[in-house]
Amino acid sequence: MSELSHRRKLLVLAICCMSLLIVSLDNTVLNVALPSMREELNASVSGLQWTIDAYTLVLASLLMLAGSTADRIGRRKVFMAGLVVFTLGSLLCSLAPNLEALVAFRMVQAVGGSMLNPVAMSIITNTFTAPRERARAIGVWGAVVGISMAAGPLIGGLLVDSVGWRSIFWLNLPVGLAALLLTWRYVPESRAPEPRRPDPVGQLLIIGVLGALTYAIIEAPAAGVTSPLILTFAAVAALCLVGLLLYEPRRAQPLIDLRFFHSAPFSGATVIAVCAFAALGGFLFLNTLYLQEVRGLSALHAGLYMLPMAALTFVCAPLSGRLVGSRGPRLSLLIAGTAMTLSGVLFAAFDAAATTSLMFTGYVAFGLGFGMVNAPITNTAVSGMPRSQAGVAAAVASTSRQIGQTLGVAVIGAVLAGGIASATGPSSGARPGAGAASAAYAADFLDASRPAWWIITGCGACVLLLGALTSGAWARGTALRTAARLEPAAGAARDRQGADTATQRPIGP
Repeated sequence: MSELSHRRKLLVLAICCMSLLIVSLDNTVLNVALPSMREELNASVSGLQWTIDAYTLVLASLLMLAGSTADRIGRRKVFMAGLVVFTLGSLLCSLAPNLEALVAFRMVQAVGGSMLNPVAMSIITNTFTAPRERARAIGVWGAVVGISMAAGPLIGGLLVDSVGWRSIFWLNLPVGLAALLLTWRYVPESRAPEPRRPDPVGQLLIIGVLGALTYAIIEAPAAGVTSPLILTFAAVAALCLVGLLLYEPRRAQPLIDLRFFHSAPFSGATVIAVCAFAALGGFLFLNTLYLQEVRGLSALHAGLYMLPMAALTFVCAPLSGRLVGSRGPRLSLLIAGTAMTLSGVLFAAFDAAATTSLMFTGYVAFGLGFGMVNAPITNTAVSGMPRSQAGVAAAVASTSRQIGQTLGVAVIGAVLAGGIASATGPSSGARPGAGAASAAYAADFLDASRPAWWIITGCGACVLLLGALTSGAWARGTALRTAARLEPAAGAARDRQGADTATQRPIGP
């Protein structure tokens, strides 16, 4: 790919960020619309849950396939196909006659979404090749998450109240079409110099692991953790994981090269992504329920309450990108872990939710931490890896985010539901009404949410610990050895260029 002008590079970045915006905005807007969807479609709570989880499951299952396919047949080609499928899926969702159709169309959306984010990140890493400009571009990319968090509840609340829940899917149509036309006109094609062959067995094993695990997590609260159904799906997930670990190393061109995980920074970034997004999923879940069910706020007002968190995420993401570009990922990860842990402790140990000023302090701390964590995750995932596998490396990071968010909502939701059931009893009438909840229910909710907040605190502590452990001298050594195994010539070059590698900054071609 020939060198692009600075203005052209910024346009490519903007186009890629448009895809992230519609995919991220879709989930935050959808949560606001769930009550209206439930009333019109006569859906159960579990049915509404599947409108979200079906999307997450398909997205997580196909991200690595999309990344490797884009590296093989062309990133622009796959990216444009993703925009077409996602936009079509959004149109179908807006026309869904019943819940079953809506869930199916959400899966169509997810197929398109799987071809957007990891491929867009791969386009960015191949467009911005200089270490510092790449880190800054990734920081801008991370800031879009903050925009979606801030705008989603507000836009969703306005649309649902004024037009109806179907209008939330209309948002994707003009943005998707504009991104498609701009991609066709301005984004250059790129692909891996030595494309890998398809790996259908590996892909099926990945789907088996994520699909069975997700189903077991979602259905465990209702069916029981020790029920035959849940144990069967857990066993299927375990067997598929073992099969993946045994099968992939035997392939000359695997779907995901397990040697990636010999690099401590790469493995650390993967686990940090799971922990950080599990904390995010649980944080949003708890606060959305608390603000609307306990404090009796509307969806729009609940979104306004959470603006401090979204604003800090928006501001800190590009700052983190600049910090990673100049000093490496270590400081950003330490700040992120400390701030997220502090936020969890405020809610778990000091009942921050019960005091508005302390609650906003917790929101600010979490927004600071989450804003700082995105850039080093993505940066470390692609740093030091051969550019020929940039799509797969970025897809692993994206998959880890989806898995983390799924686990966070599932685990936190189960802990909260179990705690409230134990506190109120099956026949208690202490439930939230149309306005603010009763004092009894509010107290029960705060008590039941405390263990969940400690889990979120633990996720933040893991980010802090792993950030410190996987960004030091030992970790850099494992990254050098891994790069040499993956691409001996590139590894030798990196040894000669030790300055960039020493701080785990992104390495150009």
